[in-house]
Amino acid sequence: MDIKIEKGNIVDATSDTIIVNLFEGVTVPGGATGAVDAALGGAISDLIAGGDFKGESGEITVVYPRGAIAARRVVVVGLGKADGFDLEGVRRAAAAAIKRARDLNARNVASIVHGAGIGGLDVAAAAQATVEGSLLAAYRFDADKKKEPQNDVQTLTLVEYDGERIEAISAGAATAVAIAAGVSLARDLVNMPPNVATPSRLAAAAEKIASDHGFNVIIGDREWAAERHMGAYLAVAQGAGEPPKFVILEHNADRTDLPTVVLVGKGITFDTGGISIKPSERMGDMKSDMGGAAAVFGAMETVGRLNVPLRVIGITPCTENMPDANAYRPADVIKASNGKTIEIISTDAEGRMVLADALVYAESYKPDAVIDLATLTGACVIALGGGVAAGLFCNDDTLKDRLLSASGATSERIWQLPLYDDYRRSINSDVADMKNSGGRFGGVGTSATFLREFTNYPWAHLDIAGMALSEKAGDYTPAGGTGFGVRLLVSYLQGMERSK
Repeated sequence: MDIKIEKGNIVDATSDTIIVNLFEGVTVPGGATGAVDAALGGAISDLIAGGDFKGESGEITVVYPRGAIAARRVVVVGLGKADGFDLEGVRRAAAAAIKRARDLNARNVASIVHGAGIGGLDVAAAAQATVEGSLLAAYRFDADKKKEPQNDVQTLTLVEYDGERIEAISAGAATAVAIAAGVSLARDLVNMPPNVATPSRLAAAAEKIASDHGFNVIIGDREWAAERHMGAYLAVAQGAGEPPKFVILEHNADRTDLPTVVLVGKGITFDTGGISIKPSERMGDMKSDMGGAAAVFGAMETVGRLNVPLRVIGITPCTENMPDANAYRPADVIKASNGKTIEIISTDAEGRMVLADALVYAESYKPDAVIDLATLTGACVIALGGGVAAGLFCNDDTLKDRLLSASGATSERIWQLPLYDDYRRSINSDVADMKNSGGRFGGVGTSATFLREFTNYPWAHLDIAGMALSEKAGDYTPAGGTGFGVRLLVSYLQGMERSK
């Protein structure tokens, strides 16, 4: 979908469909909606008066002008109550409206910026949210199957009457386009079947990002990892038929004068559980076990498009976790790249193994902050619910506060969980420095405490196990890969940029 910005009156828009809005409880439309209502001889007012449209959040009605204006149809979307209306309300309204327009076979759509008028929201932020909601709702995965005829909206034009607002709207829209591109990339990677989204395919995605945006890229193979003593990562990769790839993207690699943030994403492209094999039921969902890596790739795509003025490093240790004659086993003792030894309790606790060496490698960049994302534990899904929130573990208050602020801005929800010493005692081992699993109870806490053993800098761990893949579509999130984490990371980086 192409995004355009135009100065003018929405009433005069020549698109086949125009989108306006209404808050709940409004009896007489004002602003742009009022102008359209007047041009339609009070048709929207009549719907309100008759109780046919109340302006509730996500409510949609369609009015056909029959030649009164150039547009063939007018979509009116409800914004809900004005009290508490925020950017998430904008995203949801924009998503509902564009999906209805698409269902009506609209090709060219014009819309006002939701929330920038009586809603009182910052103009650039409202424009960004309007375009974000629209683009994210319009996402489709290009599956390798016979294509059914589908209509897609070709252009979305934001129409603004006040010329002094055009610059801010254009800036907000451009940011949204960059973010949506990153989210779409992350969704695509998760949605690909695991025989396609192999470590080599993820490495190819990284190489394209690097080529498009001038990043440095490193694709480490088994020998490269062995030279760096990455025993934890290589243990997981031992049983993999597909060659593992330790992928690194570097934005502003040589700018050590800039704040440095390292993003680390778990890249298990398919997780059978290894020797500790998973039940066969729903094992296919384990194609999403690289959701953390996908989020890092998506964030790096957006970082490149926005040319974020920070030094940003993306690290994604990618491999399959497969049962094989060479696979690592329960009771093995493995040495990670920082010299710490790990007793293997479960080969299905593999995500923390690959992250361990990635977190050690992150220290080489002398980072101001490191954030890892991983579909790490079913325990986090039990604790917080599927599709509700990701778990946050953090050893630094400033980093924690900035991530929570970014979560509030994007509505990619995270919830802080504790790093109690009790969790560390649960992974004590008689034969190694630690176990890779503390057992069934407290699994989300013991996994995070395990990762902390490989950090020596401000660090946050996001357990996104319940967020990377969805069975049902949401307001602007499709069924399948969600791209969770991309918008959160970008918002965090933007906040860090502002605080420089």
